[in-house]
Amino acid sequence: MAERFQSFGLATPPAARAIHADDAIALLKGGQARQASLLAYGNGRSYGDSCQNQLGTVIDMRPLNRIRGFNAESGLLEADAGVLLADVIAYAAPHGFFPAVVPGTQFVTLGGAIANDVHGKNHHRRGTFGCHVESFTLLRSDGHSYRCSATDNPRLFRATIGGMGLTGLILSASIRLMRVPSLDIVEKTTRFRDLREYFDLAEAADQANEYAVAWIDQLAGGRNSGRGLLFTGNHAEHGSHAAARASAKFSVPLQPPFNVLSRPFLTAFNAAYRWKKGQAKVPRQVEYQGFFFPLDGARDWNRLYGPKGLFQHQSVVPEEAARAIVPALLAAARQAGQGSFLTVLKRFGGVRSPALLSFPRPGYTLTLDFPNRGAATLALLDELDRMTIAAGGAVNPYKDARMSAATFVASFPEWPRLEALRDPAFMSDFWARTAGIVDLRRRDAEAAE
Repeated sequence: MAERFQSFGLATPPAARAIHADDAIALLKGGQARQASLLAYGNGRSYGDSCQNQLGTVIDMRPLNRIRGFNAESGLLEADAGVLLADVIAYAAPHGFFPAVVPGTQFVTLGGAIANDVHGKNHHRRGTFGCHVESFTLLRSDGHSYRCSATDNPRLFRATIGGMGLTGLILSASIRLMRVPSLDIVEKTTRFRDLREYFDLAEAADQANEYAVAWIDQLAGGRNSGRGLLFTGNHAEHGSHAAARASAKFSVPLQPPFNVLSRPFLTAFNAAYRWKKGQAKVPRQVEYQGFFFPLDGARDWNRLYGPKGLFQHQSVVPEEAARAIVPALLAAARQAGQGSFLTVLKRFGGVRSPALLSFPRPGYTLTLDFPNRGAATLALLDELDRMTIAAGGAVNPYKDARMSAATFVASFPEWPRLEALRDPAFMSDFWARTAGIVDLRRRDAEAAE
């Protein structure tokens, strides 16, 4: 059976065509790449269609997976774009280093982490992944390779970080890792009764800890509305320097014919999760895998959502709006009868990314996962978009599979600057249905004048 180059949400069709990275490099170096024909594909962990190009071809970057060099004094690591963060962690851990920023899965490629400017549980201290990129090599359809950094080709550097793969093909990159006393994490769990209590805790938690993230019981209503758990963590002074093998303990080997994560299941799961995790009264030392990447322990867990897949909605709203809008977003989902399996709330800090377009900005970010139930789910997501934009916030493009062009433009008003630097040979389904539509309308309006 041929490999399916699909996004993790499973709600969009897989890529129709794919080629090896070496073949794409030959095309680009020869100046033979057609307009809008290519898009890099890392490990398919984006939830929507930012990693898809139905009218063209995706480039399988995973064969480019060499770690080229590492300075054990400075923490500077150079690697191919197809290297997984799991491999970076395993390579650097014995030397006392760890990536300064990791997303919720270690199974993303280095190129994908740069292209999406991913964030983690420590944005308040370290910013985004792009803040720790020293340089990279970018191959464009003019046949030239460009070394990009803050001083070399700085416009391409800023556009490529967070540019969702649209400026060309990242071949390799140098990133600066963070020195840590060990991989293990001293984790503290704090219960909160409602969102008001969470917001009272959040800023102090960020100031005192390297990592902070909250889990919300999204289905709880009435006097239990907004209850959850705040997890904080710091690297343990005395712990392991050996990375655990990056493999799943469990797997979902087959696609069930229906959504397993029904509302009764979610209600029971949330109650059990809150009870079990909330039992820890004092800080405890845990392995890094469980703290950073809990879902990596179940391979293909996304299949539990059934054949129609899932939609993830991640928003960010300014601090001054958060106390009103976050409860309203959760209430809108409950009123629509939609249950979110994973509901995560985090506080973003003020560390600025070098990226031209970057999702994180000061405020609070809420992430919700919904099974795809067709029109009803899409209507809810549109309403969540509307509420977010009205509050002065933004919706995450690399988690999206359906936002409107208007929502994208409101979230990222600087998008024309990326379009101006987009390589003409590169296109994604996401860009075509958002920025592409706006750009076409703009050209039509100019032609009519």
